[in-house]
Amino acid sequence: MSEEVLMNIMPAESRVAVVENGVLQEIYLERSCSRGIVGNIYKGKVVRVLPGMQAAFVDIGLDKAAFIHVREIASRDYCQEAVTALDIVEFAQEGQSMVVQVTKESLGTKGPRLTTHISIPARYLVLIPDSEHVGISLRIEDPQERDRLKEMLEHLIEQTKPNKKYGFILRTVAEGVGEEELLADMQFLHRLWLTVEEQIRESRAPDCVYEDLPLHLRTIRDFIKPSIEKIRIDSLDTYNKVCQFVRKIVPHLEDRVEYYIGERPLFDFFGVEDEISRAMGRQVQLKSGGYLILEQTEAMTTIDVNTGGFVGHRNLEETILTTNLEAAAVIARQLRLRNLGGIIIIDFIDMEDVEHKREVQRTLENGFERNGEQGKINILGVSELGLIEMTRKRTRESLEHTLCETCPTCNGRGRLKTATTVCCEIFREIMREAKKYEHNAYLVLASETVVNQLLDEESGNVTELEGVLNKTIRFQVEPSYSQEQFDVVLV
Repeated sequence: MSEEVLMNIMPAESRVAVVENGVLQEIYLERSCSRGIVGNIYKGKVVRVLPGMQAAFVDIGLDKAAFIHVREIASRDYCQEAVTALDIVEFAQEGQSMVVQVTKESLGTKGPRLTTHISIPARYLVLIPDSEHVGISLRIEDPQERDRLKEMLEHLIEQTKPNKKYGFILRTVAEGVGEEELLADMQFLHRLWLTVEEQIRESRAPDCVYEDLPLHLRTIRDFIKPSIEKIRIDSLDTYNKVCQFVRKIVPHLEDRVEYYIGERPLFDFFGVEDEISRAMGRQVQLKSGGYLILEQTEAMTTIDVNTGGFVGHRNLEETILTTNLEAAAVIARQLRLRNLGGIIIIDFIDMEDVEHKREVQRTLENGFERNGEQGKINILGVSELGLIEMTRKRTRESLEHTLCETCPTCNGRGRLKTATTVCCEIFREIMREAKKYEHNAYLVLASETVVNQLLDEESGNVTELEGVLNKTIRFQVEPSYSQEQFDVVLV
């Protein structure tokens, strides 16, 4: 499988695309005016305690207060049953300073989510201060490799004998590395945490005491693995910074970093811009002729599978199975590309055969496994209504919410009232005004489409209304008005 990383860097925005076999799989964006804050560490101040929710709001210096649950404050040593019995007032009081780390960006009207369980990543290790826990990524599946890495890490911890308690988690990219690389990561994280501790001592809440790397360097640290064939960057300055960073943490991959100097923009040349545009649409076309309809709401995402123009070759059941199998593979990619999370309901085309249902679910699960998302998803199976219910972990806004805003014309409904509906509303408003005030005439200001309807198809109704009121009704086009906007002026 061919896998490449493309970095498009502009003064206002940085974008990173993951492309597999020429097809966009994932897109990350970071704007200079609103950099992501997941991973940042703050010295915050508790501004409100909510005993009923076992949570608190913490001021970390942003527009919205951040949210923290009691389980994110209590020690990791508590078991789940013990956490449920805890009281938030034991751990948080208004005005109290608290060192916290952001685990989720602001989503919609909700502020960021926090934890006091601090962790700082490097290339191969994640540092956990004030802990003695040693963990390994579940995506390292080979038992012998897991044992080798754990023994090596425990030996290094014993050898270095740090003055304080430090726990570590071995990241997926640590698979196959040697003692030298782990030791370098460990020493780097020790130095970094000492710097953060000094910042915590000297700062006053609310204040940021540690900020994560910019997007282009986080990509190298977190996502670059031996299977990546090329890292193409269209900014010379960023290319030089990435090369310098790669030499420090993964020098054997330096020859894969390339400065892109093509005549066409990088994302245009690799078709990424077109893919992003398509990811903004509700409909996704399937190669067979079927299609998906994706609807994102505040509470959940729904996906409807349709056969469309696909009629198959044998029988209806085969047509349905073929469409559902193709849809299952595409859905896994679309959720990753659009970064859709939370509750997801998939309405596959109804299948009678139980084995067909299992096959579709297996295909969906395999799609997520190929994307390396096993830990992010939880598929609950087929419900009694024939729907597949699942959840996908969400830590940042979806692509649509990042790039788009609520339509001022339809206020996010995705629909406009018809011109006929607006005409009826105008008639009702005129009647309403006629009962309140005595005037000689009425002037209606509306969009060109609505005014044309009033003067044409609705002209008979206008004449009848004038007769009932014994008043003249005039119309004027307002170019700036949307189809739903209108005003009735008394003259």
